[in-house]
Amino acid sequence: MSIRRIDPGRRMSDAVVHGNTVYLSGQVGNPGDDVTQQTHTVLEQIDALLAEAGTEKSKILQATIWLADIKDFGAMNAVWDAWVDPANPPARATGESKLATPDYLVEVIVVAAV
Repeated sequence: MSIRRIDPGRRMSDAVVHGNTVYLSGQVGNPGDDVTQQTHTVLEQIDALLAEAGTEKSKILQATIWLADIKDFGAMNAVWDAWVDPANPPARATGESKLATPDYLVEVIVVAAV
């Protein structure tokens, strides 16, 4: 079975397609933006990567969301709820974690069917 890497770099690829599954790396927003804007940016990036892999958000199987501060759960969810396909919500987990830099407030990782 073939493996296709989307935007591979020295350290990682933005996404990897294996068979009928696409695995996205963690997507983060722009440093300096608030959690609402970072979440919008992240979800736009996810839409673009899924499209490049030949799929879309209704095919997301699982989402893992990391927040730098769990107090931002409500603000992130407001953006997520407006974006997610209500007929096809994925399995999802959200937790609090230090992210790669203090400027990142949210990171989202998804696995989707192609």
